[in-house]
Amino acid sequence: MAFEAQHLSIAGLAGPRAERRTMLFRETLPETIERMVLGTAWALQPTRIGGLPALGRLWLTDRLAPRHALPDPMRPLNAGGLCGLVKDPSAAALVRGYQHGLFTFAHIGPLKWVSLPERCILSFDDFHIPTNVRRFLKQGRYTVTFDRDFEGVIKACAARRPGRWHVTWITPRIMRLYAELFDAGYAHSIEVWNRDGELAGGSFGLAIGRVFFGESQFTREPHTSKIAMAALTWHLAKWGFAFSDGKWETPTLRDMGFRCIPRAEFLARVAGAVHRPGRMGRWRTETDLPTVAAWTPGPCGAAGDVPA
Repeated sequence: MAFEAQHLSIAGLAGPRAERRTMLFRETLPETIERMVLGTAWALQPTRIGGLPALGRLWLTDRLAPRHALPDPMRPLNAGGLCGLVKDPSAAALVRGYQHGLFTFAHIGPLKWVSLPERCILSFDDFHIPTNVRRFLKQGRYTVTFDRDFEGVIKACAARRPGRWHVTWITPRIMRLYAELFDAGYAHSIEVWNRDGELAGGSFGLAIGRVFFGESQFTREPHTSKIAMAALTWHLAKWGFAFSDGKWETPTLRDMGFRCIPRAEFLARVAGAVHRPGRMGRWRTETDLPTVAAWTPGPCGAAGDVPA
């Protein structure tokens, strides 16, 4: 189905929500300068500087002979998976890119299309909920919602992380783009609230067909991003999704059952799942956290058999 046919009404954005986006999705001049400086330093690190010549050639080639078609995800220009420049930074173009196994990324400069040599994905039978996370799920200290505060979640995902450089790809441009995808029913937020009604953790991502593409997560209190992932995964399995994509491998993803697969296998899986009817529109949770805690993923907890 075409992107335009799935677009939801956003007439309600002409009020407080639009004003909140304007307030949150912005960057001061010092913040812009900091992002440019740190983004450049990030690109010049020894493990990444080798990819800059390919980026330079891509930029020059694009100036001489612009190409507007999506790049071939099986033919990256460097080892990091750079495939091309995003010529149409629109929500519809982003959906098409994801349907072809690409995703967009950039700390500074134009948005780039990326196709990683390996992709970290989760088959729901392999999902693992750590014991300490199960304990938090059972205690009633937190509640989880979907799509209640997308703006607050994406802003929190872009915020500073203790003890780390403030280098983020979630720029104001990206915030506005993913907000448009949220309005269209593709992007979704997962919010974890504490007993005081404060946003304690969460994540956001894109649901295209039967694939959920995780984008970013944040934690303000211990284990809250893992709580968000557990609640989300319970629902994705129940709703018949094929798998979740985590892009790069991290210790947290690995500990929760994600595994890396080669590019070709990932693209084949995507092609078989993104065009199947999915779950569009606003999401709502269908269970509580103690029920999620009682879930034992595996063949008996596959789609359609998740305990309700």
